[in-house]
Amino acid sequence: MLPSASARAPAVLSSRWVRLIARSVIGLGILVAVVAHVGSEPFLHGLFSIDLRVIAVGFALAFVATVAAAWRWSVIAKRLGVGLRFPEAVALYYRSQFVNSVLPGGVIGDLQRAVTQGRSVGNVARAARAVVIERSAGQVVQITLAVIVLAWSGLELGGFLLPVLAVSFAVLVLPALAIVAVSARARRAVRWELGELRVGIGSPGALVRVVVASTVVVGCHVAILGVAVVAVGASVPPLHLTALALVILIAGSIPLNIGGWGPREGVAGWIFAIAGLNASTGVAASALFGVLAMIAVAPGLLVAVMYALRRARTPAPAPAVVLASAHRGVES
Repeated sequence: MLPSASARAPAVLSSRWVRLIARSVIGLGILVAVVAHVGSEPFLHGLFSIDLRVIAVGFALAFVATVAAAWRWSVIAKRLGVGLRFPEAVALYYRSQFVNSVLPGGVIGDLQRAVTQGRSVGNVARAARAVVIERSAGQVVQITLAVIVLAWSGLELGGFLLPVLAVSFAVLVLPALAIVAVSARARRAVRWELGELRVGIGSPGALVRVVVASTVVVGCHVAILGVAVVAVGASVPPLHLTALALVILIAGSIPLNIGGWGPREGVAGWIFAIAGLNASTGVAASALFGVLAMIAVAPGLLVAVMYALRRARTPAPAPAVVLASAHRGVES
């Protein structure tokens, strides 16, 4: 007997592809709204502001950021028992960034990175945990730096930013805390995740390496956005520019985008406007940043082709054996 439509609905709504399409539609809607508000001219201005010097600087900064991010990943993966050689970490990170830049959602490349590494060591679940911890650690450092720089810069942003951050915290964190408070299963899951986190970055040495690597990544991305702002002809004091760039980068990491486009441009226009600058300038700089980011991850295409050719020449392996202990980690 075929399941009824009502019985199939939960499975359809929970489908990964449905969630991906929904995120892409939201990202596209944000992008359309930005174009409707500021027009297409800022996007064209950002595109036409590019030249070889801008590309070279952006490419060099992105290379440093990629190497630092790959180092962060390799530190955590080693401690979780799914270590990989550093050159391979850099190559796979380039590939994941390229995939994230051309496919909706901004996370498919990271999933691919986790699966590739997991299959090579026989433990996809553990490798996926390493990627999740690595990306989460980067986000935490980025948000922390944003709060510090915003407080230091004295940039009030029209009194809007703190209420927005407070509401975002309430919407995202408070429901999760409520669930943990009433659900024993949720508390067990939290204890499990905290245990994995302690294994991944629990030692002082590992924590320092992860924080340093994450700071380098954020600094390079801020610098690329600064290059874009200068290239479109804007003049912003360095400290204020850093504060604005950090907020824009956080928006760009929201997984409701199309290859990174969407929330980033919307927030760039909004935050430039409330900072007393031109919204069109923020959109133009963000658009140029997006173009530079796509050019900078082009080596990932070569890596993707190489891995595809290698996979085509390699016979199908025997089923991988999952490591016996999920808690076991390798101390650095």
